[in-house]
Amino acid sequence: EVKLVESGGGLVQAGGSLRLSCAASGFTFGATYMTWFRQRPGKGPEKVANISPSGNTFYGEDVKGRFAVSRDNTKSMMYLNLNSVKTEETAMYYCAKGTGFTDRGPGTQVTVTP
Repeated sequence: EVKLVESGGGLVQAGGSLRLSCAASGFTFGATYMTWFRQRPGKGPEKVANISPSGNTFYGEDVKGRFAVSRDNTKSMMYLNLNSVKTEETAMYYCAKGTGFTDRGPGTQVTVTP
């Protein structure tokens, strides 16, 4: 059974930093693309970043240069470092198996205050 659990969300001031973590189990993590999505209130899911099994990364235009995705295949963990966050980036952040939104965790809330 695929299981994904995000952590690390919380309150952060605009311009600040936060690190999100995703613990994965139930599949061959080291052979799987992983993706971070976010969903802002009243909006659909938005792809933030993804990372290949070997560590190649892709970023959405809005976060390029400020966010960094990484993974540790030995621990079945994925991370997202959020830097210089903006108030409009308040959202529920999800990690997902593969590049789609179907197999995802329950999410972790990030709230950016002015």
